[in-house]
Amino acid sequence: MADALMSEAVSTEEILQMVVFHLGGEEFGVDIMGVKEIIRVPEITQIPQSPDFVEGVINLRGRIIVVVNLEKRFNLKSKESDDNSRIVVVEIGDNVVGMIVDSVNEVLRIPVSNVDPAPDFVTSNISRDYITGVGKVDERILIFLDLASVLDRKEVEEIANLA
Repeated sequence: MADALMSEAVSTEEILQMVVFHLGGEEFGVDIMGVKEIIRVPEITQIPQSPDFVEGVINLRGRIIVVVNLEKRFNLKSKESDDNSRIVVVEIGDNVVGMIVDSVNEVLRIPVSNVDPAPDFVTSNISRDYITGVGKVDERILIFLDLASVLDRKEVEEIANLA
């Protein structure tokens, strides 16, 4: 009887589905519901006088998408794009933005009980404003990001004007 109650409790626990990616030597996760798609890095057209973290724009099936380099945005050690690099396409308000990451590893299902609030002292160089929590998966620690908060309202408007 206790086993049946325990398995029911486990099966009703809320599960998060997170897209896991690498960036600047760290492992991050974002809620899969915020991700429109993940694509290989195509040729990016640079935009003069854009913020330094904006790589440029791409044509995604007829739609112009601004591409942000998250390493530059977070002031992390930047690496050149390679075959593993990907663009995570997200919707921020009414705008669709691409975010370059070093690689996308997997989609993980993580019980909410394995997620803690962002600690006061975060070892990553990323501002707590972007961090929604820290997840424990086996021996791994994942930093959960809110990609919608990576850009403030002014930056989103500026990027919308670029596209």
